[in-house]
Amino acid sequence: MGVALGEFLGITIVLFGGASFLMGQAIAQTWRPWWQIVPYSLLLALSNRFLSYALFEGELTSLFLFLLDWAVLGALAAFGFRATQVRLMTRQYPWLYEQDGLLGWRDRAGQSASATGSPDRSRT
Repeated sequence: MGVALGEFLGITIVLFGGASFLMGQAIAQTWRPWWQIVPYSLLLALSNRFLSYALFEGELTSLFLFLLDWAVLGALAAFGFRATQVRLMTRQYPWLYEQDGLLGWRDRAGQSASATGSPDRSRT
């Protein structure tokens, strides 16, 4: 594969993975759409490949390693995005939503459709 495990864990997971997670949080906190993770994680993956090349004489133009880095960084950014989005929704709208696990939320128990702002169509 051309990359040492320590190099992958140290640079991709710890350094750029942490940055990617924070990037996902920042995108969610500014209420931007999820698809913005894709171009930002692409830039981080390119930077990751360059740093691996510059510090450890890794393969700069390896398509497989670039796609692996991009997938890992994109997954960590998506995790950060979703976890932050859940926290924002349940804290900003506590009368509507409650947290449902780490990455989800649900309507608060006992809420009718009219209480959540949706029209009650059962009376038509």
